[in-house]
Amino acid sequence: MDTAQAAERLRLSRPELAVLVSGVASMGLEILAGRMIAPQFGSSIYTWGGIIGVFLAALSYGYWRGGKQAAAHASNDRMARLFLLTALYVALLVFAGDVLLRMTSGFPLPSRFASLPAITLLFGPPTYFLGYISPYAAELSRKEGIGAASGHVYALGTIGSIVGAFATTYLLIPSLSIESIGLLFGLLSVSTAVALSSPGIDLQGVLSVVAVTVVLVAAAGSGAAGVAVEGRIVYQTQTPYQELEVIDVGDRRTLYLDGQPHSAMDKTDPTRHVFDYTQYFHLPFLFADDEEDIDRVLFIGGGGFTGPKRFAEEYDVTVDVAEIDPVVIDVAKEYFAVEESERLNIHNTGGRQFLRETDREYDLIVLDAYRKDKVPFELTTVEFMQLANDRLSDEGMLFANVISAPSGPASQFYRAEYKTMQAAFPQVYSFPTDAGVGIQNIELVATKNATVVTEEELRARNERRDIGIDLSTELRTYRRSEETGDVPLLRDDRAPIDSLLDPMVGQRYVVDDAEPRSNATVENSTAGANGATEKTAAAASTARTVRASPAMAVTATTNVATG
Repeated sequence: MDTAQAAERLRLSRPELAVLVSGVASMGLEILAGRMIAPQFGSSIYTWGGIIGVFLAALSYGYWRGGKQAAAHASNDRMARLFLLTALYVALLVFAGDVLLRMTSGFPLPSRFASLPAITLLFGPPTYFLGYISPYAAELSRKEGIGAASGHVYALGTIGSIVGAFATTYLLIPSLSIESIGLLFGLLSVSTAVALSSPGIDLQGVLSVVAVTVVLVAAAGSGAAGVAVEGRIVYQTQTPYQELEVIDVGDRRTLYLDGQPHSAMDKTDPTRHVFDYTQYFHLPFLFADDEEDIDRVLFIGGGGFTGPKRFAEEYDVTVDVAEIDPVVIDVAKEYFAVEESERLNIHNTGGRQFLRETDREYDLIVLDAYRKDKVPFELTTVEFMQLANDRLSDEGMLFANVISAPSGPASQFYRAEYKTMQAAFPQVYSFPTDAGVGIQNIELVATKNATVVTEEELRARNERRDIGIDLSTELRTYRRSEETGDVPLLRDDRAPIDSLLDPMVGQRYVVDDAEPRSNATVENSTAGANGATEKTAAAASTARTVRASPAMAVTATTNVATG
């Protein structure tokens, strides 16, 4: 008898089930929103703040409206209709989400607020519908007293939100595509509508359920409307950290993370440099007193792993790679011909964590974990720079690939990083990779050796050393001082990365194709989810913009299309 009574107490009534599912669906959609919005607007704190704010506002408005109507309209059938409306809107998100994102990207808003129209249009209505459920359920509750009824509803809704958050984060996103997750939440809403209407569901109700289910399945089966990137999709998945795609455009294979290109490979000549800036990665072999002084190298960020592969094949070095995203590692092995060996070791861990835990000493650390819209702040601070310094040999160097402008308001991140590296290393040099003042790759070289290496000395070393590539053109951009008085020193307790990146939002990021050189054989393009450098894969011989918007525009100027 006691067991039966306990089971009866645990059995949810239909209004209670509705509240639980509304919590699961609302929080699941909120987590999913981050994945859908990021390719167009990035995943900065402004984007996530907008997502949280819009969801709270929509729920609050639904609570208020539902509370006003509950006494007159609350019923299981009315809640069933709300769940069907939610499922119908989710079908729209699955089918036309990319189109709606592009439609809302042109509003003349400050960059910090650029994502708000998209978030509101895509996720405001379904969240608003779900907001009605709690006050309706409270009105229908069997609990005695307003306090008991409202407290019970709050508890069930919160439990549902916890389930939705953990299930979406740890189970659904790593396992399913955006379309599949949307379909799952839509079918969950339809199933809840059926449970609320049973056992007395009428013909109209049956037809409504069938119609919404057909629309959901058709939307998921047809795929998203529009084409997000050009080319043939070779592989696509959701990783624990980002959306990942491998795209082939002619002979060029590109790794896309969160809709942005990060690493490219020429399938007909896998060892060719594809982008001009990747040739700067060889600079440390000129800064070293002797190129043979560099024996062990650590790359922070993997991406397509072409950088680590080049170093392992070109030089007599042992290369370690710290890549936080396990799927990026698997994809690099499957689609970018990466093979571990005695000279190429891959570690599935974050860069800072790896440096804390390793007892190895490195001659060179290559930090290739930043991208234009998303920079892991823990890899930018003076504490990180000091940790890197501690893991370097006496003549060791830190090489950082930064995306920023070399001057003007959009240079704030670059100059803050320069200032921070200066606090940990006696000498810091920089090499902008484009002659203009636009957003570009800027290569920073920080040395533990306090002796200044001049441009003339670097040119002399370039003439007499055989490092596999002629860097005379790259040395023209040599810089050894920057104005840093107006930018912060980045620390663990204060690293306003999003504010520093904000002036770059809406500006084009230009990458030139590399000119063919006899000894320049492979693109050193690395990027991971601990970060990943935002790199551009242009198709053929024309400049094009990938997912251009006021929030994010990436242009590749292909000056050379041969090879």
